[in-house]
Amino acid sequence: MSRYKGARLKICRRLGDLPGLTRKKSNKTSPPGEHGQQVKKPSEYALRLEEKQKLRFNYGLNEKQLLKNIKIAKRVQGSTGLVLLQILEMRLDNTLFRLGLSPTIPAARQLVNHGHILVNNNMVSICSYQCKPGDIIKVQNKQKSRELVKHYMNFPGLANIPNHLELNKEELLAKVNGIVEREWVALQINELLVVEYYSRK
Repeated sequence: MSRYKGARLKICRRLGDLPGLTRKKSNKTSPPGEHGQQVKKPSEYALRLEEKQKLRFNYGLNEKQLLKNIKIAKRVQGSTGLVLLQILEMRLDNTLFRLGLSPTIPAARQLVNHGHILVNNNMVSICSYQCKPGDIIKVQNKQKSRELVKHYMNFPGLANIPNHLELNKEELLAKVNGIVEREWVALQINELLVVEYYSRK
């Protein structure tokens, strides 16, 4: 099962701020559960697991998908952690979220699944589609599609659009100009701990 359908605020209280999962903020500061008040030093394994879970919940992946992306990242030359983040950031659902066309990644996934999005004038209904430099992303020229996206644009998930993307708000047309750089990744995460987690399995 790829989508988490449970309580999102509970996940955010446990793992910290996940901009892709939800825009809601909890008033409670302690982790969820009856033992949330107890502060104890986490083990190294617990730290690595937490970073991996952040990645999973923020981008809406299941374990199998994340493992597949780790294997792809290991085959590419360069830092495995950075390549993994770039693969996840260049997914179509995340790209729509970063453009401000949807308030969260699950909302962007729904736009893609319901056929509201065109990539290079072809309808793409696969959320994990890897956007490449030069790709043109636009909203279907249907009234329902455009109204939905314009409504979403009133509540953007993040304030700034990364420098590898550009958006024409009037025409609802965007262009991918390059690969995302590390400083533009919105999620606060130590990707090396995720790589370590999988290297020990």
